[in-house]
Amino acid sequence: MRILLDESLPRELARELTGHSVRTVVQMGWSGVKNGELLRLAASDFDVLLTADQNLEHQQNLRRVDVGIVVLVAVNNRIETLRPLVSTVLAQVVTIRPGELVRVGA
Repeated sequence: MRILLDESLPRELARELTGHSVRTVVQMGWSGVKNGELLRLAASDFDVLLTADQNLEHQQNLRRVDVGIVVLVAVNNRIETLRPLVSTVLAQVVTIRPGELVRVGA
């Protein structure tokens, strides 16, 4: 799967997502791009957007988005906190459908 790692997550998380092609928003040159535009851009090159943005589903009409979204739910966005969620993330990214949002974590 092609996974886009949002700015809200540590870039070190990309190394944990083995077996997938992972790029960060910064690597793509999309830093500071608003959510609606980011989702549109992501849909053109990626299968999944991985983010910690808890409000994304309330701000955007996800039925119109052609990318799956995995939201990490944790007490903070440090790699040490997120690492235990990786196995669940890896399981979710292979089954998620475009326009679907899945929460992983607490």
